[in-house]
Amino acid sequence: MLAIIGFAMIAAFMALIMTRALSAVAALILVPIIFGLMAGHGLDMTEMALAGVTALAPTAVTLMFAVLYFSVMTDAGLFDPLVRGAVRFAHGDPRKVALATAAVATLVSLDGDGATTAIVTIGAFLPIYRKIGMNPLILAVLLGSSNSIVNMMPWGGPMARVASSLNVPMLDIFVPLIPTMLAGIAGVFVIAFFLGSLERRRLGVVALESDMSPSLFERDAGIERPRLFWVNLLFTLALLASAIAGLVPLPLAFMIGLAVAMIVNYPKLSMQRDRINAHAANALPIALLIFAAGVFTGILEGTGMVDAMGRALLALVPAEYGPNLGPLVALTSGPFTFVMSNDAYYFGIVPILAETAGHFGIAPAEVARASLLGQTLHALSPLIAAIYLVSGLMKVEVGELQRFALPFALLLYLFMIVVAIATGAVPLAAP
Repeated sequence: MLAIIGFAMIAAFMALIMTRALSAVAALILVPIIFGLMAGHGLDMTEMALAGVTALAPTAVTLMFAVLYFSVMTDAGLFDPLVRGAVRFAHGDPRKVALATAAVATLVSLDGDGATTAIVTIGAFLPIYRKIGMNPLILAVLLGSSNSIVNMMPWGGPMARVASSLNVPMLDIFVPLIPTMLAGIAGVFVIAFFLGSLERRRLGVVALESDMSPSLFERDAGIERPRLFWVNLLFTLALLASAIAGLVPLPLAFMIGLAVAMIVNYPKLSMQRDRINAHAANALPIALLIFAAGVFTGILEGTGMVDAMGRALLALVPAEYGPNLGPLVALTSGPFTFVMSNDAYYFGIVPILAETAGHFGIAPAEVARASLLGQTLHALSPLIAAIYLVSGLMKVEVGELQRFALPFALLLYLFMIVVAIATGAVPLAAP
């Protein structure tokens, strides 16, 4: 009975957020409470919920401060020389344009905001694509592919969700995935070279009169800090290196990073307040989502529902396939995230898969890594807003974009699965 209630809760949660009857935050809080009451629990759920919130507090802190940090660095102009240099490098050569598109999309994706990445990349390159006659759908492919892979960083949405749903430290998931992500980015550049070469043969090299993108970032006047570029770059690299190496806990690293970045770039308190206010709308929803997820996972685990559901699924998995659940999770992550939102998949499906896999000796972190590999397909899902933003900015039909991009997204998806298995990030079979 407990398993049935658990599956019903997952189904209700997914239905509510996929039909947009409730926001993800509201559903994560209210649905587990209602079904917990149905399972016979009462005030004892408060301790379960608070335990879940407490467990996820470091994740929420990391993401909130990381988003603010990279937003402040974008304001200060950390990415400006890199983006402008890529645009100048691309000047009129379709192959170079495609390679520069991939580079800019990758770099700007580091701030964790997909909308910013789309606006900056399309704003910088769409005029060039149109001027020299390149197919603008190439821009969409490179933008979506780069962004979906970089978004697997610790401060990205998918990583935040899976780390929260399984209560696994983000670095335990992320560090073994680094070779896979680097291989995926390399794959994006291979696609850029291939598509750019085809366009170069078709169009040749077109001479452009002048720099067509003098201002790539929309920001308030007077907040750029070009003289501090090298200071900001070296500090950011040191910050990331110390966090990845485990010298400083990830939440503390970004808290210190934001404090130093604000003092160095904007010493006046009024400017610091303005920068925080300017980006609070990006950071706050992430923190709310993670704390709400703490209520969901706390009650799901505290009531014993996740254990009951895992045992029920365990009975359905043939014993000979159990040790291979890692690759199976990876191979199904793409289709799952294409037909449902990240919230539904990572909070509804992945915990059950992890519980089942655990009975065969597969660690939750390994399941988490496998579940992240489908993000290149998720980027083309009709259920997410990003694809409509991109198609609107580029003035192309969503269906046309999906048809053109799907083969490349599928190739990257399968390639990253192979690399993840080869590097041990996802075990081919349980030990």
